[in-house]
Amino acid sequence: MRKNYPGKYNAAGLPLTARANLAPYTDAKLSREWLKKVRVVSTTQPLLPPKIREGVLEQVSNALYANQWLEVEYENAAGKRTQSDVMPLGLAQQGVRLYLVFRFKDYDNERSLALNRIIAAKASTFTFERPKDFDLEKYDNDGRFGYGEGTRIKLSFRIDKEAGLHLLESPLSLDQQVVELDDAYEITATVVDTAMLDWWLRGFGDGVWAIDKEFIDIENYTEG
Repeated sequence: MRKNYPGKYNAAGLPLTARANLAPYTDAKLSREWLKKVRVVSTTQPLLPPKIREGVLEQVSNALYANQWLEVEYENAAGKRTQSDVMPLGLAQQGVRLYLVFRFKDYDNERSLALNRIIAAKASTFTFERPKDFDLEKYDNDGRFGYGEGTRIKLSFRIDKEAGLHLLESPLSLDQQVVELDDAYEITATVVDTAMLDWWLRGFGDGVWAIDKEFIDIENYTEG
């Protein structure tokens, strides 16, 4: 199956191919109008973004940009407050939330923290060497923002045809296979095992059944 990639856009959200073709005719007015002609639509219930305390995003961004240690005070979901020196490695937006990916001092594993849980942040004057073994894209692809640990599985399940039609148009993976049954599709795909995957499957209710997960030896795995 050939993978389809979305077109590239310039800073104003104008497709580069359209911008090149229409270059002699475009102007500032048309560029402004373009922003009213396109929209990203949420696939979940819209939520308002949580409030981020004043100065937190600025300090986090400065430390991330300059590879500086970051002093943070944050509060977990249970209300416990903690102060730590962390190594900022990445910033990501998931839905309406912003997350800082970081390492605690003297540790080599990554964590993520919602910026709205940070009470105070201050970029240190001390710098660090950015770890060569960390890649934000891989961190995301490993399902870490979906509450996973990068474990790949061969997932199979059956889904009602009406509910599963979109999976024929937007597959779960490049190696997804579909078997059409009388009243359902049998789907098989290699995916990362995450809590988000489980939530997604449960969201179909009785429309999904016969769920099976087979763990994959990652050392011998190659995506089809």
